[in-house]
Amino acid sequence: MTTALITGSTAGIGAAFARRLAADGHDLVLVARDTKRLTEQATELHDKHGIEAEVLRADLATDAGVEAVAARLGDRRNPVDLLVNNAGFGNKGRYLDVPMDDELRMLKVHIEAVLRLTSAATAAMRERGRGGVVNVASVAAFVPRGTYGASKAWVVQFTQGAARDLAGSGVRLMALCPGFVRTEFHERAGMGTENIPNWMWLDADKLVAAALADLARGRTLSIPDPRYKALMGLVKLTPRGLLGGVTSRTGRKYGPR
Repeated sequence: MTTALITGSTAGIGAAFARRLAADGHDLVLVARDTKRLTEQATELHDKHGIEAEVLRADLATDAGVEAVAARLGDRRNPVDLLVNNAGFGNKGRYLDVPMDDELRMLKVHIEAVLRLTSAATAAMRERGRGGVVNVASVAAFVPRGTYGASKAWVVQFTQGAARDLAGSGVRLMALCPGFVRTEFHERAGMGTENIPNWMWLDADKLVAAALADLARGRTLSIPDPRYKALMGLVKLTPRGLLGGVTSRTGRKYGPR
């Protein structure tokens, strides 16, 4: 039986990964900031699927939190076979409207934590000759839309570059780029979602199923829905100058407020 570690496991995409992996028989290490929610989630998944669910409370915006998770990933006696770097959040407001401390906290979680945890996991995985990492990014990585999109663009570039460097080692890495998913993400950021058309929303469980299938195929990038694949295809064909204006206007019209 293999073990998967999921950051940000108690809600949204992280919770969907936990449900699916537990149903498939994987033991879990569940990582989030809320001990009560973690314990409830672990108990539910253990009782329903008979798997072992370890709880690790950690705030990945702090050095102590990142170090605790990295230490667990580096534990050779209790190896982690799959890492899902899912923890993340958004800030409400445009550039310069968001306090610098909040911007830096986002970069800590989206970039530094992803780098350090991926490195801890893959070092141990390479020794064993097997393992996988899913780094959750966003389709925002492909359009010029502020600090959030920039941080997710880093996740995509880093993941694909690391995947090339580790080719042939038995360790697979993949950047997952979903669109809008019905989770707690927008509510936590204080963002309204009434302006987002229904067709743009994705189901978290279906998204995870598609992502795991892409990982099994050896893909380094997963955009797990035909609608967003089509949109990103259009993005590639649009001149960058024009794209910046279009995404800015679209964000004001449809984006969270």
